[in-house]
Amino acid sequence: MKEKCEFVAKTLHGLEEILSNELKSIGAENVEIDRRVVKFSGNTETLYRANFQTHTATRILKQIYHFKAKNEDELYGLAKKFDWTSIMDLSHKFAVDSVVNSDVFTHSHFIALKLKDAIADHFRDRFGKRPFVDPQKPHIQIHIHISNQDCTILLDSSGESLHKRGYRLHQDVAPINEVLAAGLILLSGWDRKTPFVDPMCGSGTILIEAALLAKGISPGIFRKEFGFENWLDFDKSIFEKVFNDDTNEKESDTVIIGGDISKNAINIASDNLRNSGLQKFIQLKSQSIFDFVPPQAPGIMITNPPYGERLRQNQLDVFYRQLGDCFKQRYTGYDIWLISGNRDALKNFGLHPSKTMTLFNGPIECKYQRFSVYSGSRKKKHQ
Repeated sequence: MKEKCEFVAKTLHGLEEILSNELKSIGAENVEIDRRVVKFSGNTETLYRANFQTHTATRILKQIYHFKAKNEDELYGLAKKFDWTSIMDLSHKFAVDSVVNSDVFTHSHFIALKLKDAIADHFRDRFGKRPFVDPQKPHIQIHIHISNQDCTILLDSSGESLHKRGYRLHQDVAPINEVLAAGLILLSGWDRKTPFVDPMCGSGTILIEAALLAKGISPGIFRKEFGFENWLDFDKSIFEKVFNDDTNEKESDTVIIGGDISKNAINIASDNLRNSGLQKFIQLKSQSIFDFVPPQAPGIMITNPPYGERLRQNQLDVFYRQLGDCFKQRYTGYDIWLISGNRDALKNFGLHPSKTMTLFNGPIECKYQRFSVYSGSRKKKHQ
């Protein structure tokens, strides 16, 4: 794949701009933002770097075939004509999934079955055998995206979702997705030098993502495998070049501290830190947020407080009121960023947000808000 190809990087709602900037920094061209995706072009190295180095992509797809079809039979016929032996061989197990937005094609599962049959029949006609389908652990994952009559077939280069970094051995209740955690940090504009704290750190995901960013470590370093390693045109030498490229890595003495009232959470976070190899760069404290003393300002806090899984609403309202009081007393000079899916609880926080965004933590719509705590006049610190 020396020539330029078209790719689609998937991400979470609200992180498109961040991912766009990440892709540009690795040399992606023709970068174009869409809803929960960023389209771009590049070569093999660009593809490998997009998987290995970006913090906010969940999946990287390569476009391999585009056509128009008026009905399912036409789709089957055109898909069957494609030279699938350029993509896979008989020994490869494959799987197909689909996204359909069309008045013509109304059943996404049926479309996936049609494409699966077209691929299998292509091999049967040429070799007298069909490759195996394995939806659980395919060597080759194929996607079809249909918009009205426009059909695009893409290859999944990532394998497992890129949020599954590989460092998280265990997780606490209601953990935050690694890609979302990285997105929260990048959205905050943290300079990667001032102290970083998460006093309700749970499994430690936000802390680990902060350390990776501060030290310039690629998140792909922990992964055991990427989907593209099963491709017929996998170029091991290019991948080794990407894997061994440490030009972005840097020495960092940035203070990164986390805490949690749950001993179990701290134990889980400690295990995850050790597994990531970053335990020397992150301090953990087993204590309540109300006992937690942050480093001297200026600094930044990013945290994911409870918002309803385990507490009743009246308990949450009191907790958020106490949080607001605690932050006003102890975090002068800090930018505090909270992500919360409980709007009623946020109303009790007692601080006015200087910035608000809408993000999703899994299916939960959340507000991601910045509260700037400062002494003196009530003039806005941030425009």
